[in-house]
Amino acid sequence: MTMDSPTRTRLTEELRRRLPDALALRRRLHAEPRLSGDEAQTRDTVIEALPARCDVVKTADTGAIVRVGGAGPAIAVRGEMDALAVTERTGVPWASRRSGVMHACGHDVHMAAATALALAVDHVGAVPMLLVLQPREEAYPSGALDIVEDGILRREQCRAVIGAHVQPLLAPGTVACTPGAVNASSDEFTITVHGQGGHAAYPHLTHDPVAALAHIVVALQTLVSRRTDPMSPLVLSVTRLDAGSAANVVPDVASARGTLRAMDADQRTAVQREMRETARLIARTQGCRAEVSFVHGEPVLVNDPALASATAPLLGELGLRPAPELRSAGSDDFSYYSEHFPSLMMFVGTRGDQEGLHSAAFLPDDTAVSEVAHALLAGYLAAADTIAG
Repeated sequence: MTMDSPTRTRLTEELRRRLPDALALRRRLHAEPRLSGDEAQTRDTVIEALPARCDVVKTADTGAIVRVGGAGPAIAVRGEMDALAVTERTGVPWASRRSGVMHACGHDVHMAAATALALAVDHVGAVPMLLVLQPREEAYPSGALDIVEDGILRREQCRAVIGAHVQPLLAPGTVACTPGAVNASSDEFTITVHGQGGHAAYPHLTHDPVAALAHIVVALQTLVSRRTDPMSPLVLSVTRLDAGSAANVVPDVASARGTLRAMDADQRTAVQREMRETARLIARTQGCRAEVSFVHGEPVLVNDPALASATAPLLGELGLRPAPELRSAGSDDFSYYSEHFPSLMMFVGTRGDQEGLHSAAFLPDDTAVSEVAHALLAGYLAAADTIAG
């Protein structure tokens, strides 16, 4: 499945020839964003931009896998489709026409770039590619998890999965191609403390769940600072507290919510166990009872080291510059692919003076489409040689 030098050259030239159409597609997608679970129109818009001979298999409700380049083992390239519930403030003529919905995370750029690569692969007849039009990256249930559990990638003989994401923290024209863990796992937790309420003037006649919860929240911070390896990043943030309805009443129940992020799967499991035990024991000292529940989100996103190593020099050959290694406590459901296939998620720098991801003013310029497309090409070529070969 490896490609000779003339084929690589033709593929690169064809990709560049497709970029004007990719820019037009990006504007069309940006103007008609769709929230998680409502991406069918977005999916169909991308499919319309591809040759009718491409095989399309719909999956994950509003998603699809599009095969280009013929039969046989293939390299998958992910394009996530969903937008965010954000009211756009960019002022461009092609701004969102849907009130309160915006492509504020660059998914329009990713889809346009991946489509340009798919068209180039189809035209040149290179190693087959699977264009993964994935729904629900921004919301649960995860579209990537649905696609993996469907088994369609294995049925389509997927050998590797490639992704790229715009990242305003990096300089424009640079790409971080980092081996190993690059995005944290993501879990949401709820701590519920049951006590015995009563009159706030007679606290000795109550078992105060608010006081117990306060002790639990403070103690949880020591799980990060004193109970885990400082060389393995972990984030535990309590972000919401709920208790009571009146100033002079001790409530029966108090609760807290938050997020847990880990860069190591074993540490993720261990900390969840410690959280349950810490809450249980502290609540007991206050005459209360505590429960900790988790909504398990994405696993750790781990880039295949061999794939990352093979991709890095190709980025330079395609006119992109290496960025410093980038690891983030943010999460991406691309991690579900990396659990089952050799995978690579790259981060592509954008203008340094713009708003951050998920901002109402976030708008990568036209060069981002080209740079993401070339990053995806580098990963695709490396996968064809390193993994598929």
